[in-house]
Amino acid sequence: MNGYRSLRTLFAAGSIVLLLLWLTNISLGSIRIPVPEILGRLMGFSFSKESWETIIVHYRLPKSLTAILAGIGLSLSGLQMQTFFRNPLAGPYVLGISSGAGLGVALWMMAGAWIPALGALVGNGPWSLFFSAALGSFVVLLVISLAAWKVKDSMTLLIIGLMFGSFASSIVTLIAYFSEAESLKLYTVWTMGSLGTTGWTQLLVFMAGTFLGLIPLVLSVKSYNAMLLGENYAQSMGISVDRLRWKMIISTGLLTGATTAFCGPIGFIGIAVPHVARLIFRTSDHLTLIAGSAMLGAITLLLCDTISQLPGSAQTLPINVITSFLGAPVVIWLVFKRNVSREF
Repeated sequence: MNGYRSLRTLFAAGSIVLLLLWLTNISLGSIRIPVPEILGRLMGFSFSKESWETIIVHYRLPKSLTAILAGIGLSLSGLQMQTFFRNPLAGPYVLGISSGAGLGVALWMMAGAWIPALGALVGNGPWSLFFSAALGSFVVLLVISLAAWKVKDSMTLLIIGLMFGSFASSIVTLIAYFSEAESLKLYTVWTMGSLGTTGWTQLLVFMAGTFLGLIPLVLSVKSYNAMLLGENYAQSMGISVDRLRWKMIISTGLLTGATTAFCGPIGFIGIAVPHVARLIFRTSDHLTLIAGSAMLGAITLLLCDTISQLPGSAQTLPINVITSFLGAPVVIWLVFKRNVSREF
């Protein structure tokens, strides 16, 4: 009973922090909008200035919701990959999905001029960037799925994913070497990550992709709990490891692919947040860890986005600068402070 009360208190506190951070996130920026004004607008009142309506509704609100969705997707991808591969350093980009998205974007941005068919395939509209990243992620996901069908060992699949990622990165480097300076700059900016490029239409697609990615994870809670004791134990409990492998691939593919397509590659969230969730909630039950990691992922990326906005300035730092600056010390601290391998 005390443990249940403790968990309830932690989730209540986390929800309050998330709400306050969300209000702060949409309040701060190049133009500061008072929180009471935002609360009043949520209750149906109008802003004191008409320009605030445009800033909040068409820019800051979609941006904050994008941060929440990306934080949830990356942290939950990392959680299930760390559990399935029983590797504390496994992250959502280990299977090469992010590299596939990067390859798709590189082909569209830097090789489209050489290969007219690429430009005709994805077009030049506002959805072209997202479609290119999603297509690249899907191709790599398809190849990894075929590999999973042939390879039954989890560690071998992990190595194959890393090799696919390296192969895709080498092609991107080759394309970048021969590309024009302007195209190379655009691609470099994309790799730094951004949360402010999604409008309401894109956000709905992002929500749908995240929701679909959550379904296989939620249906596999008991299987992941059994996997903590190894594949042999899970099989003795009647768990189909092959079926769980497919669910993991589909779930992380959708969650990571959607996030990378709409936000670019964002590092460290998927590796660090699940460890912090285990540290705070002190449990190995994945029902609690799923909810806790999702909440902490949303809080972490909202915090990073708030810092990147440089309140009072018109400039915005790339989100990867902040996530790496905060995430790398956390991972290093966890390695020195605790023997994280014992959790696996």
